[in-house]
Amino acid sequence: MQHDTDQAPREAASYHPAAVEEGAQRFWNEQRAYEVKEDPSREKYYCLSMLPYPSGALHMGHVRNYTISDVISRYQRMLGKNVLQPMGWDAFGLPAENAAIKNNTAPAKWTYQNIDHMRTQFKRLGFAYDWTREFATCDPDYYRWEQLMFTRLMKKGLAYRRNAVVNWDPVDHTVLANEQVIDGRGWRSGALVEKREIPQWFLRITDYAQQLLDGLDTLPGWPDAVKTMQRNWIGRSEGLDIQFTVPGESDPLTVFTTRPDTLMGATFVSIAGEHPLAQKAAQSNPVLAAFLANLRQGGVSEAELETQEKRGMDTGIKAVHPVSGEDIPVWVANFVLMGYGTGAVMAVPGHDERDFEFANKYGLPIRQVIAVEGETFDPKQWRDWYSDKTRSDMRVVNSGDLDGKSYREAFEFLASKLEASHLGSRRVNWRLRDWGVSRQRYWGCPIPVIHCPSCGDVPVPEDQLPVVLPQDVAFSGVVSPIKADPEWRKTTCPTCGGPAERETDTFDTFMESSWYVARYTSPKANAMVDERVNYWMPADQYVGGIEHAILHLLYFRFYHRLMRDEGMVNSDEPVTNLLTQGMVVAETFYRDEANGGKHWYNPADVDVLRDDRGRITGAILREDGAPVHIGGIEKMSKSKNNGVDPQSMVGKYGADTVRLFSMFAAPPDQSLEWNEAGVEGMSRFLRRLWREVQAHADAGAAPVLDIASLDGAQKTMRRQLHEAIAKVGDDVGRRQSFNTAIAALMELMNALGKFDDASPQGRAVRQETLTAVVLLINPFTPHASHALWQLLGHAETVLEDQAWPVADPAAMVRDSLTLAVQVNGKLRGTIEVPAAASKEDAEAAAKADPAVAKQLEGLTIRKVIVVPGKIVNIVAG
Repeated sequence: MQHDTDQAPREAASYHPAAVEEGAQRFWNEQRAYEVKEDPSREKYYCLSMLPYPSGALHMGHVRNYTISDVISRYQRMLGKNVLQPMGWDAFGLPAENAAIKNNTAPAKWTYQNIDHMRTQFKRLGFAYDWTREFATCDPDYYRWEQLMFTRLMKKGLAYRRNAVVNWDPVDHTVLANEQVIDGRGWRSGALVEKREIPQWFLRITDYAQQLLDGLDTLPGWPDAVKTMQRNWIGRSEGLDIQFTVPGESDPLTVFTTRPDTLMGATFVSIAGEHPLAQKAAQSNPVLAAFLANLRQGGVSEAELETQEKRGMDTGIKAVHPVSGEDIPVWVANFVLMGYGTGAVMAVPGHDERDFEFANKYGLPIRQVIAVEGETFDPKQWRDWYSDKTRSDMRVVNSGDLDGKSYREAFEFLASKLEASHLGSRRVNWRLRDWGVSRQRYWGCPIPVIHCPSCGDVPVPEDQLPVVLPQDVAFSGVVSPIKADPEWRKTTCPTCGGPAERETDTFDTFMESSWYVARYTSPKANAMVDERVNYWMPADQYVGGIEHAILHLLYFRFYHRLMRDEGMVNSDEPVTNLLTQGMVVAETFYRDEANGGKHWYNPADVDVLRDDRGRITGAILREDGAPVHIGGIEKMSKSKNNGVDPQSMVGKYGADTVRLFSMFAAPPDQSLEWNEAGVEGMSRFLRRLWREVQAHADAGAAPVLDIASLDGAQKTMRRQLHEAIAKVGDDVGRRQSFNTAIAALMELMNALGKFDDASPQGRAVRQETLTAVVLLINPFTPHASHALWQLLGHAETVLEDQAWPVADPAAMVRDSLTLAVQVNGKLRGTIEVPAAASKEDAEAAAKADPAVAKQLEGLTIRKVIVVPGKIVNIVAG
C-alpha cells in the first residue's frame, strides 16, 4: 500500500482539486441536487446561516460561517431528512452608499455587481444551497411585504411616530437604535454618537418584552451567553412607582425605584434635562437654560451613563417626600435620560453609587438607611455593601416603621402603605425600549406612510404597495435622493384626496433581516409567506455571530411574534438551535510611520523567523528583507491588512481543502487562527486519502466481507472503523465538534495505513473502511467524496442521498483490554488482558508484568485496586 512517504502515484491517478470540484458541481447542477420541496412524509430540517451583506467579495469569516451550516445540512440529509439550506442577500445599508460615493456610482449597481461576484464564489465553494429561493432584500418583490406588514402594525397601534431624542451618528448621518450604540459610538462608523430630537417611527417591542423574556426559557439549543445578554438587555425589574407632589404643579413627580426600602434615604430627586419640570424651570432661569443647552449639545448614550463625569444643577424646585413630608430639592442630572422610566429618579446617595458620587460633588445630604452587622457607614467612602440588598443580615435603619425590616419586608410594607394612600403602586419596568426603525439615509426600504396636513400620518393602501425606492439616482451621500426630490415626495392623501407628502425616511436594515428566515420557506409567494412556512418553521439550525445577540437575534424573535399574531406562522420562535461561530484571526505585522501611524503588511508578504526550538524571534518583509513588528493575533480585517483571500486559497489548494481546514483548526464556537501550514496539512491528508482509495481500486474489486472469517488483526481494524463511525457521528450530530470528528478520521486513516493485509478478507475490510470514510468526510469535502465514491466502484450519485454510516455494536466488542498499571500512584506499565478477565485475573497479570515486578522488588503489597477496563493500582511499602 502507498502511504505519505511513498513515491507519488502516476499522474493520471493523482488528485486534481479543480477538475474534481468542477465535475461534482456540474453533476449537482444537472441533477438539481439541492432544490427541495415540502414533503409531509419526511422529517424536515431547515438549516441556514445569517445572510451575508454583498460587500464585494467573501472573506474567511464567510467561508467558516457558511461551511459550518453546509456541514450540518449535508449530514442531516444523510440521516434521511428533507433538508432546506437557502441563500440570499442583506442588500440594503450604509456600505453601499459609502462605496457609491467612493466609486461615483449608484448604490444599486454596486450592490448587484457584488451579488453576482459573491454568488460565483459561493458556488465555487460547493455549498449545497437551494438557489431557487435566492432573493436580495433590496428587491421590491421582497420589501413590499415588509411595507404591508408595517401598515398593518400601524393600524394595530404597534407602529407609531413621535418626536424622540435619538442617537445620531454624525459620520453615517443617521439615527441608531440603542442596541447599535457600542461604548458610546456608532456600531458601523465608530463615531461618537450625538443626541438629537427628531420625528421617528417605532415598533412597540416593549409590548412583547415579557414574551421575549419567557421565550428564552424555551430555547435550550441557544448558547447561554446569548440568552444572558438578551435577558440583561430586556432588563425586567420589579419596583414601585412613587409620587412626590410638587407645590404649584397639578401632576406629581413620579419616580420608579427597585429599592423602596431606601425611600427614607432619598435626599433629592434627579430629573432628565428634557423633563417638563426642567424645561419649565429654565424659562425663568437663564443659567439653568444654558446648562440644559450644554447637556443637549454633548449628549450621552446609555452605554456612557455609568462612566461619564456626573454633572447637574439645582432647578430651584422642591418636591414633597411622600412619607416624611420633607421638602427635597429637584436637580437636573446628566445621567438621567428622559426615554428611560419616567425621566426622574429618587436619589438615595447613601445606597446608590452614582448618587453617592453626585451628592459628594455637590454637597448634598447623604443618609444611611441600610445597615449590615459589623460594618460602619462612612459618607465619604463608598463600599459595596451600601447597595447590597441580597445579604441576609441587611436591615433597614433610621426609617421609622421600616426599621429592622429586610429588603423584601420593607418592599411589601411600603407597597401596601403607598397604594393605600394613592402615592405609589407596584410596577414592572423594562430596560428594553421600543425599536426605533427610522433611518435618514437613502439606500433602504421606504417607510410606507403618507403625511397629510389634514389626516395626519396615513398608511399607504395595500393595493399601492410597494412604495419603490428609485435606484437610478445621482448620489452625493450628503442628502438622500428621495428627500431631495420634491416630485418623489409629492402624492395624494388616500383618505381625503388632498395634497400630501411621502415619508422620506427608510427602514433600519435590521427590519429586512427580521423576517427573511420565513421568506425563504415561501419563494415567489404572492404574500409575505404562505402555508409552506409552517412546514419548515421554526428553523432547526441557525449559524451566526454572537455580536448580534441584542440586535438581529432579538429583533427577529420579536418580528416572528408579530407574524404569528397576524396569523402568518404558528410557532413562537423562529429558530430552535443557534450556533455562534468564533472569529477568524491571523497574525498582524506593521512598521511605524513618521506621522505616528502604522503601515500594516499582509502575512503572506512576511517571513516569520524562529530559533532552533521553533520560538518566534522576529519577522521580515520579503520585499526588502528588513524587519517588521509583530502586532499580535487579531480578527482578520482590511484595517490591519491581515485577511486572506478565499479565492486565492481555493485556487491554490481547492475548495475542499479550505473547507476542511476551516472546520479542523478550532471548535466552531472558538476563534480560528489562520495558518497556511495547517491548510497544507489538510491538502496532504486529502491527497493521502485519494492515494489510498486509488491504490485499493487499482487492485480490482474487493470480495464480499465475511465477518465470521475475520482474523484478529482484521477484527481490530474493523473495530477501529466502527469506533470512528460512532465518534464522528456523535461529534458532527450531537456535539457539533467538527474538529474532533476530522481528527478521528485522520486517526482511522493512520490505522488503515498500518493495516498491511492484501488477503481477500483484508481487502474486504479495507473496502468497508474506505467506503465509510468517504461518506463520513462527505459533509466536509463533498467534491472529493463525490469522485472517491465512484473510484470505489459505486455509481455516480448525490452522496447526501446515501445513508450516514451506522456503527455496528458487535464490531466494537473488544476481545482484550489494555489496562494501565500503577505502583503507589505512578504508572509503571500496561498489560493486555481478555475482555472477560476477572479482577483476580487482572491483578495476577499486573503482578506478573516484568516492569511492574521490578518495581515491587523488596516491597510488601498492602492493597490492590482494580478499576475494571481501566487500571490496576498496587499499593506497596
